[in-house]
Amino acid sequence: MSDITTINPATGEEITTYDYMNESQVNDIIDASHEAFLKWREVSTEERAKVINSIGEKLNEYKEELAKLMTQERGKTYKHSLQEIDLCKSICDFTSAQGVAALADDERELEGLKKGIVTYQPIGIIYGIQPWNYPAYQVFRYTIANLMAGNSILLKHASNVTGSGLLIEKIMHESDLPKDLFRTLLISHDQSGKIIENKKVRGVTLTGSDKAGAVVAQQAAKVLKKTVMELGSNDAFIVLDDADLDLAATTCAYARLYNNGETCVAAKRFVVVDAVYDKFRELLIEKFKGYSVGDPMQDSTDVGPMSSSSQRDTLQKQMQESIDKGAKVAYSSELDESLPKEGAYHPLVILENISEDQPAYKDELFGPVASLIRAKDEKDAFRIANDSRYGLGGGVFSKDEDKAIRLASQYFDTGMVYINGYSLVHPGLPFGGVKDSGFGREHGGFGMKEFVNIKALHVVGKAPA
Repeated sequence: MSDITTINPATGEEITTYDYMNESQVNDIIDASHEAFLKWREVSTEERAKVINSIGEKLNEYKEELAKLMTQERGKTYKHSLQEIDLCKSICDFTSAQGVAALADDERELEGLKKGIVTYQPIGIIYGIQPWNYPAYQVFRYTIANLMAGNSILLKHASNVTGSGLLIEKIMHESDLPKDLFRTLLISHDQSGKIIENKKVRGVTLTGSDKAGAVVAQQAAKVLKKTVMELGSNDAFIVLDDADLDLAATTCAYARLYNNGETCVAAKRFVVVDAVYDKFRELLIEKFKGYSVGDPMQDSTDVGPMSSSSQRDTLQKQMQESIDKGAKVAYSSELDESLPKEGAYHPLVILENISEDQPAYKDELFGPVASLIRAKDEKDAFRIANDSRYGLGGGVFSKDEDKAIRLASQYFDTGMVYINGYSLVHPGLPFGGVKDSGFGREHGGFGMKEFVNIKALHVVGKAPA
């Protein structure tokens, strides 16, 4: 029996099977990755930038093939898969354009020294454990920054997108990147722990649930390895009494349902002040009614199936527990009877009458279900938004943009906030969270310095007095 079987969540049909690598194969890959790093660290940042450009160009050549495979393996719509690859290309473009300056030595005039120099030196193999919801983007987000920094990359992808992980490896190998600087590992969780322990592996990054992050962070801490953790969220989008309600409702529906609702920085809780709650509720239901659930390969489909039947079942349990504790269904779409019964499709749902003891309030609902929460006023809205163990993203809607920026800056306890819109991510701005949403930053130039040795050179130039 094979170790991994990938399933098309739109149909329930088997795609293909894979076997885990054995210990010898994994050790050979780690050794080769380390040797490749020793050579790569000697390459100038200018030359590394050119290689990063070649990765972006090669990615474009495989755009349709990779997009179709991602849609087949995890159910995201084909049009969203294409957009995801465009985002990966933009990461390559940003990194190649900004990386040289970001990693340049910082020379300082310091009293008592001829000069001081801060230099950013690569440290070795960076091991990434990545999820299925963005099969390409999650990989490119940590890979490109760390290749630019001079490190080498190992990837353990989610098993249900194994084919996507292997195709990304093929793309990397057909670019100008030396082969052993990027390898995809087909391994179990037990094997993963041994990789973290390997002395040639110098850093670990994980995107996933807060439970998974706690396990991996502890494994890395035991062997004193640096980590970056991008974990769960239940992002709150705050609608103030002076908001453009049509803009807010349109944006919130999009931010909740994009990528089948399976996005870490999706809008998950809509916190609306009492003065505009009823009108916003009416508009939000209207916007949800405009989204269609169906075959992810069809252009007319807005929301495809969830990534697996188990993910769908988990979401339904969270919904039901919330309803048992008092939540009400403000809206639920009807699934087309022609959809395959074996598919992991889920209706689009808005829950209201949300209380603090419900999963819809305190947990991450990873799918097309929104929580609509009434706040007394602005102060209460921010209290509710921050009343969470998570702190990844959030949003503020107000026609007074300066006020929204001030409130978001001072009072939102998250790593990112969207003002009067939703832009998912931007390579030019840092990405990451606080509290149980993790630590460390990617994008915006910060990711290139997470796994480097920030080395201080004291240029003295004279004998001690």
